[in-house]
Amino acid sequence: MKAKQISFPNPDERQKILARTRNLKMARSSHAYVRGNTSKFYEWLESLKTGSLPEGPPIWICGDCHTGNLGPIADAKGRVEVQIRDLDQSIVGNPAHDLIRLALSLASAARGSDLPGVTTAKMLEQIMDGYEQAFGDTLDPVGDIEALPESVRLVMRQAIRRSWRHLAKERIENTNPDIPLGKRFWPISEKEQHAIEALFAAESMRLLVTQLRSRENDAQVDLVDAAYWVKGCSSLGRLRYAALLNVGQNGSKLKDFCLLDIKEAVAAAAPRYPDSSMPEDNAERVVEGARHLAPFLGQRMQAVQFLNKSVIVRELLPQDLKIELEQLTPDEAMRAARFLATVVGRAHARQMNMATRKDWKADLLKNRSKSLDAPSWLWRSTVDLLVSHEGAYLEHCRRYALDSF
Repeated sequence: MKAKQISFPNPDERQKILARTRNLKMARSSHAYVRGNTSKFYEWLESLKTGSLPEGPPIWICGDCHTGNLGPIADAKGRVEVQIRDLDQSIVGNPAHDLIRLALSLASAARGSDLPGVTTAKMLEQIMDGYEQAFGDTLDPVGDIEALPESVRLVMRQAIRRSWRHLAKERIENTNPDIPLGKRFWPISEKEQHAIEALFAAESMRLLVTQLRSRENDAQVDLVDAAYWVKGCSSLGRLRYAALLNVGQNGSKLKDFCLLDIKEAVAAAAPRYPDSSMPEDNAERVVEGARHLAPFLGQRMQAVQFLNKSVIVRELLPQDLKIELEQLTPDEAMRAARFLATVVGRAHARQMNMATRKDWKADLLKNRSKSLDAPSWLWRSTVDLLVSHEGAYLEHCRRYALDSF
């Protein structure tokens, strides 16, 4: 019996198929819709009558601070920490926006787990407590894995144990030196192939790949295979490629395979502070944001020009994982909310001096009610955004259903 032949779109047909794929992903759950709609989030936030938000100091913020963009990250020396793992929307802006985005994401996850509304209210209190905790006298990361919430502890243990074999089976379905074409990987054009070959012939790419502690500084880097990568949700439709490389010391038969992600950078939806100093190039902006917010990731990224587009190139490491919050219990929801808010707080606090930290924390302590420890602006914003989001999500599902028939 012959194997079924797979038909792949040519580069000119990709956009239509990727748009359908993105719409399907966002229709699967209200939480997925929140995660995949950053631009809508800021449109909603601007239109809601939430009152004035606190004006935090001008620092680099994630801009898309939902739960799926937090998780374990490894640095070039092999250390692993939970940090922000996606900086596509990073800009110099109001840190309050990251808190609201995180609160909306966690509240959507709680609703997806059928948790009562009182749990959501308590989660917002934990978000504020965890975030403010990060603005103490020290910025030391959490060192005891056993002290982490269960959902975070499980993924941290998994991250620490993982090797290249795990990454290969997860990302490219096998450990052989090629990228198998299928639903996730599509063939590339001759023009794209030549551009990728030229990209990894550059000395800057060789230095990016050989910076890991297990590799020789003078190692030779060779491109083995490349493919168009159908990956992500909000990023579907941008240029996205996977490149498989082998790394070996000159004259040696020993090889070390690695997988690199080439991702187009586009303009951020998050509003930037006026007169803030940021790179004009979008890829350079993302890399700069990563260096401030997630140094483990920032040191492994590089901004380059590719096919007349600004792209970010980074090696994917086995330890890089996202935190998935599914079927939460009330206790786990509150513990996860507190911990993730602390991670975001550390990313913000490390950019401030002590005086600025104290001033920002004092602003956050304002507007608290006697019955709810979360500030009124966070509560109102989250509730109003949930209402707007639910209506928009159902309308998205209706349009998707109509387009499917």
